[in-house]
Amino acid sequence: MTQDDLLARAQAWLAEDPDNETREELAKLIETGAGEELTARFAGTLQFGTAGLRGELGAGPMRMNRSVVIRAAAGLAAYLRAKGEDGGLVVIGYDARYKSADFARDTAAVMTGAGLRAALLPRPLPTPVLAYAIRHLGAVAGVEVTASHNPPRDNGYKVYLGDGSQIVPPADAEIAAQIDAIRSLDDVPRPTDGWETLGDEVLDAYLERTDHVLTPGSPRTARTVYTAMHGVGKEVLAAAFARAGFPPPALVAAQAEPDPAFPTVAFPNPEEPGAMDLAFEAARAVDPDLVIANDPDADRCAVAVPDPSVAGGWRMLRGDEVGALLAAHLVHKGATGVFAESIVSSSLLGRIAEAAGVGYEETLTGFKWIARVEGLRYGYEEALGYCVDPEGVRDKDGITAALLVTELASVLKEQGRTLTDLLDDLAVEHGLHATDQLSVRVEDLSVIANAMTSLRERPPVSLAGLTVVSAEDLTKGTESLPPTDGLRYHLEGTYKARVIVRPSGTEPKLKCYLEVVVPVASAVDLAPARAKAAEVLVAIKRDLSAAAGL
Repeated sequence: MTQDDLLARAQAWLAEDPDNETREELAKLIETGAGEELTARFAGTLQFGTAGLRGELGAGPMRMNRSVVIRAAAGLAAYLRAKGEDGGLVVIGYDARYKSADFARDTAAVMTGAGLRAALLPRPLPTPVLAYAIRHLGAVAGVEVTASHNPPRDNGYKVYLGDGSQIVPPADAEIAAQIDAIRSLDDVPRPTDGWETLGDEVLDAYLERTDHVLTPGSPRTARTVYTAMHGVGKEVLAAAFARAGFPPPALVAAQAEPDPAFPTVAFPNPEEPGAMDLAFEAARAVDPDLVIANDPDADRCAVAVPDPSVAGGWRMLRGDEVGALLAAHLVHKGATGVFAESIVSSSLLGRIAEAAGVGYEETLTGFKWIARVEGLRYGYEEALGYCVDPEGVRDKDGITAALLVTELASVLKEQGRTLTDLLDDLAVEHGLHATDQLSVRVEDLSVIANAMTSLRERPPVSLAGLTVVSAEDLTKGTESLPPTDGLRYHLEGTYKARVIVRPSGTEPKLKCYLEVVVPVASAVDLAPARAKAAEVLVAIKRDLSAAAGL
């Protein structure tokens, strides 16, 4: 694109930008001749895919802004009408990030202008409430404006269809084609009213549904510390805990209220280093049974447990550990149906399901796939996502997951036991399934592409002294999985191990998911097994980094 083309595109965008803030920002860039910044914003467009849209806020087609959202909404509306959904209801939720309410109102206006009915949730609420509302209200689609746990400067746009689960191919490509067909915002009718703003009835119905994940009469004694991570979870989680009869969670006050600046954390993600520091500080003061955290849109749930062997006395459980604990709890409660997980999650779930005689299925990464498993009773993903009530919410739900893990902690507490004790039991029964992740955040996306190319052209023959017995390029698909950009290695030797490498679908990261399985004969073997697993995982990280040229 020449400089003249770049300026012409920027000026055309400026002429129809409906937002004073981004219009002023773009006018200043044009006036100062900020060629590099204009190129970054106008060299392409944010691509609409199975994660919807997600990106940095700002002016231009490569940023999240009202113009991009209006086009996305118009494309979705055109897709729905092409599917014969004229007059159907689209329900719209949003979190408390910068511009989220604006993007939600723009979506409602576009849907109304396109001849669909639109209903806005009454205020910023957790994503699971929106996912629940779609089926509860009989909507043909739903939109959630959120960037989940991304940095403060980001926002996003997540699309669900009428079954209550997120879009998958080919719907993403068909919606993207409708977006690309929009020539000008002037062609998109946007009335100033005509949509409905819902009251609290939907939230009340969701909260009533949360009771279904608990066993009537089960113990409700576990005490918790809770952080909303500056997001929208506090009000709903507190109400769900009160309904259930759990002790009120002790709140991490500095992170309790929604704040789009996320002032106490570098990344508002419980998995990121330092994000849980304030929660652990609060836990040391009140000595609860467990710490619970939601991410900012409350669809994920993090759990930490007392551990005197680590600095500070508290240890975050990995998503795979919580996933196994919830599965074991559901088995104990007599759950039937299919247990499902994505390919990047621990194979321990399959062992638990097999031993319990329940169905098991593996899917591609993301709850858009997990939620579609036929007969699903429970699904989880290692990135702190758990679907414990698929009939109510066909997506990950950090509120109901928090209820279920607190019930489990209460049951164990009545027995004089802890979540850690149950993890030990599972390791003795099924082997120690130790997982870790090598995650590389990049500024230059070519680093990811080059790493994937290196691994495809020169696949490793061994990692950590274990032989690579199979190397699968998942872009070709498998008997049970559709194609995806990823690589999977199975390793054998003294221990069995598995490695999956894939680019993140929502962040500029290359993610490598590692698992090693160490047999455990009895409880006394647990400590040396954990030490050996940690040693092997470190060695796999080292060798994989070298093989990928990182």
